[in-house]
Amino acid sequence: MSAKIYRPAKTAMQSGKAKTHLWILEFDPSAPRRIDPMMGYTSSSDMLQQVKLTFETLEQAEAYANKYGIEYRVIQPKEAIRQSVSYSDNFRFNRIQPWTH
Repeated sequence: MSAKIYRPAKTAMQSGKAKTHLWILEFDPSAPRRIDPMMGYTSSSDMLQQVKLTFETLEQAEAYANKYGIEYRVIQPKEAIRQSVSYSDNFRFNRIQPWTH
């Protein structure tokens, strides 16, 4: 039984960073999904795929995995690097790109 521990990124539908400060422990699939021949639904016999555990810190998530003997891998979040952009820079006289309407 293996799992991954990660901190989710904000979705494209969010402007804020709600729910991105928690760490999530999510189990890897142990059995492949299969298609039901009668209805065509995708199903699985692996119940651990439905489990998502949330933790306040990475250390708590790692302690939980170590306590229950779960192999885990940590996926570190990538922080976005944003440069500051000033509205007044659009109208500078020494602007590199031409200003068009």
